[in-house]
Amino acid sequence: MIRRRAASIKRDVLLNMLLASPVWPRQVRAAAFRLLGMDVGARVCIESMCFFGGTRISIADGTFINYRCVLDNSASIVIGARCALGMEVLLCTSSHVLGDATARAGANTDGPIEIGDGCWLGSRVTVLPGVKIGEGCVVAAGSVVTTDCEPHGVYAGTPARRVRELEHDGATLAASATS
Repeated sequence: MIRRRAASIKRDVLLNMLLASPVWPRQVRAAAFRLLGMDVGARVCIESMCFFGGTRISIADGTFINYRCVLDNSASIVIGARCALGMEVLLCTSSHVLGDATARAGANTDGPIEIGDGCWLGSRVTVLPGVKIGEGCVVAAGSVVTTDCEPHGVYAGTPARRVRELEHDGATLAASATS
């Protein structure tokens, strides 16, 4: 009980109050996250006012996380290199199973989230538990990602669907020529 409370205080006070403050330069914030046990690569930029539900988070080199993002962290979160997360992106690793009529939010469940290298998630994108977003994807602002995203595509909508193929390695996929 004491250990759980100490972990909660560490998260809420250090991660989500002190380090979330805009008074800290980005480099100091990233270095402090490393000291608290997060795997944060070089040249990572984490803007202020983000919420971290824990430290089981890996953020690779050159990634940018914009203002007021939420990484709930009931399960692990892995963000690849050179990614960009827009304002207020929600990476939600927790949910509930459907309960009976007396309590529809049943038992807790969780699933890890993985975001491949070079992805761009627009403002207010929501990624649900257990989702893998393949490398080079773009997810349109306001989309809700409920299932895995194959690499090098544009996804949009609620739920997010693949709407376009993207170039990769200098080759244009046949489907993109028709869009």
